[in-house]
Amino acid sequence: MDLTKLHPGSEFDGFRVGEKIHEGGMAVLYRVEREGADFPMLMKVPRLEFGSHPGCYVGFEVERMILGTLSGPHVPRFVARGSFEDIPYLVMEYIEGRLLHEYSDLAPLPADEAARLVAALATAVHDLHRQEVIHLDIKPANVLYRQDGRAVLVDFGLARHGHFPDLVEEEFHKPVGTSGYISPEQVMGYRDDPRSDLFALGVILYQLCTGRLPFGKPATLSGFRRRLLLDPLPPRCWVPDLPEWMQEIILHCLEVEAEKRYATAAQLAFDLTHPDHVPLTERATRHKRAGLPTIFRRWWRSLRTQPGNKAVPTSHLAQAPNILVALYTGVGQEKILRAILEVVRRAAAADANCRIIFVTMLEPDISTEQDTGHELLNSLYTRRLVELHHWAAGLQLPAHRLRFHVLEGTNAATVLLEYARQNNVDQIIMGARGSSGLRRILGSVSSRVVAEAPCTVTVVRVPGSE
Repeated sequence: MDLTKLHPGSEFDGFRVGEKIHEGGMAVLYRVEREGADFPMLMKVPRLEFGSHPGCYVGFEVERMILGTLSGPHVPRFVARGSFEDIPYLVMEYIEGRLLHEYSDLAPLPADEAARLVAALATAVHDLHRQEVIHLDIKPANVLYRQDGRAVLVDFGLARHGHFPDLVEEEFHKPVGTSGYISPEQVMGYRDDPRSDLFALGVILYQLCTGRLPFGKPATLSGFRRRLLLDPLPPRCWVPDLPEWMQEIILHCLEVEAEKRYATAAQLAFDLTHPDHVPLTERATRHKRAGLPTIFRRWWRSLRTQPGNKAVPTSHLAQAPNILVALYTGVGQEKILRAILEVVRRAAAADANCRIIFVTMLEPDISTEQDTGHELLNSLYTRRLVELHHWAAGLQLPAHRLRFHVLEGTNAATVLLEYARQNNVDQIIMGARGSSGLRRILGSVSSRVVAEAPCTVTVVRVPGSE
């Protein structure tokens, strides 16, 4: 492979090569231009000369295979790729933003700043999982932020696509990943669980909040395997004034057993953007690691664990949907509320990992805009919130599966639709209001939500009602 062909000002495969912006052990990056392109681009050229690490070959082939299948704002836009016959390369969008690594170097950060950064990253990870890809190497050096705050994931050399052969698993027979961020199941050689990426997000949150890696940077297999037995020292041991909700979220992500973590990155993003609604468990006030009985149980479990069926990521997401239940709890709504209750009960029974978000609307009026309106608005808000909790109590579901919000706005459909988009809602359940001539002419809230929602919508009616 003749890299002398690539130098500033040279032409290659229709691209004009610009400055070299990075040269590492695995690849070299160049700025490139092409006539007609309206966005900045870079060319990634792997170092495949004699004596190169085998991971260069496998990693480049995996990234070349996966990147072209991805779309959306959370990955670089794919442009072109070259073959191994001359100079293998990938051309993609050049992300002009800050690396997460720049923020982690400033740690410890305030909890709200860490939450903002990782909430954006969790949204990007959820989008990746929706496209059947698990990243498996999430770390600050592989995350950038666009100017509008959206996170972008890069470097897919260790990733796994649910519908493609796993070349990394075929070529390597030992744990593959970055030592500080690799999940317990990756240590055991299992690469098909999207919750591995959530473990890495927990490591990043811990790092941003404390300035430390929860498991250090082990360099031996025995050091890696300690992750199967030991949980980290709770972050409030390092930063005593860290909010309890943040420790709850971090330790929830870092559970040794994947099934005890958040079910999806969307659920994590939701909690990070709504910290006041996070139910606190013993994790929030934990002040030491688990004791010997727990360690022995984990050791015994690690000996008995067998690889499961290699399901695609969307199969996992389908078992843990975010369900938004929109309610109007006013007088005369008893029948429709009971009907909605039964629909929600069936949905909760069908998906044991689903997150159910109950919302109701509060429309500000002239009385809440007066001098004393703030107190009145707070009173109405509290009343609506209590009504939601009272209604949901009939489901008898554990607190960690439920969230409650009172939304404010004068246009219910617009507020609901925006809330669903921002919070990765998979299904909306709402009641149909009674019909009238005016509603038939102007349309109802439910009809607009059905027409414009980015997800499934279930409209519940009471049999025999108008």
